[in-house]
Amino acid sequence: MNELLLYFEKELPGINDFLDSETEKLNGLVRDVAKHIIGSGGKRIRPLLTLLMARAMGYDKDDYHAIACSLELLHSATLLHDDYLDDAELRRGKAASHLVFGRTETILAGDVLLALANEMGARYGNSRLSWLLARGIMQTAEGEIEEIEFSKNPSLDRNVYMNIIIGKTARLIECACRCGVSLAGGTQEQEDAAGEYGLNLGIAFQLVDDALDYASPTSETGKPEGGDLKEGKVTLPLILLMEDGDEAGSEVLLEALKEGSLSDDQCTDILSQVREGRYSEMTREEAARYVEKAKACLAGFASGEEVTVLEQAADFVLTRTK
Repeated sequence: MNELLLYFEKELPGINDFLDSETEKLNGLVRDVAKHIIGSGGKRIRPLLTLLMARAMGYDKDDYHAIACSLELLHSATLLHDDYLDDAELRRGKAASHLVFGRTETILAGDVLLALANEMGARYGNSRLSWLLARGIMQTAEGEIEEIEFSKNPSLDRNVYMNIIIGKTARLIECACRCGVSLAGGTQEQEDAAGEYGLNLGIAFQLVDDALDYASPTSETGKPEGGDLKEGKVTLPLILLMEDGDEAGSEVLLEALKEGSLSDDQCTDILSQVREGRYSEMTREEAARYVEKAKACLAGFASGEEVTVLEQAADFVLTRTK
């Protein structure tokens, strides 16, 4: 992982400086909200993937920050809106924005970040980049909508679950990779290969995220322990638990999730069952299969530093503890 860590250390200061500069220009009503969510941490995986893909294609200009950072702004906007909709209390170990600044300011900040991301992508005069960003926003919104619909009528349908994580997480990571190739003037075939890498990486990323919700303490993840369960979200660790249980018990649990009537004691019991059954570990094993698919998509790229880092980035997803 040495190349990956060195690459992150080299590029993160420039990415963070650019994000700070862009958010500093925002109206005061939303500026602090934007700074709160962007400054709360985050791995900057999306802008780094855009940069890595562009350079893997031989792109050597230093004008990549606007398109790369637009993906981080899109992601931050979705977090603001998600936390508001979920009535979340924590984000990356800090109080959620709507609790600190108010709901109106938080929603407006999310809207402004979406608009700013689009404006930044349009600075290149590249219609393909603008289209990719627009599609990425739409697909992410569709994933969030499907998740909300699913929570109103939860089931053990793995296909629906996979569609949700593809929409709400993987498509934006796919978009980041496609944007890197588009910036470098790559072919459609090259963009598709990069997109498949990002899609599979994004699926693995969300699977690990769902596993962590049941396996890691708040001190590690910066999120409430068992937060997905308390919000009534059906993710793979819970699906695996219910698939191994009796049908009647699963129906009772699904109904409780639908009504939002799970008690703290019930949540604690379910968390224990997931851990004892190693369902989080099984979810990570599923993620590992997508990581291998992602790495296979790099076969057509010329070997070099960036491809090595992209391979290591895929492996890193499986080692995450937060």
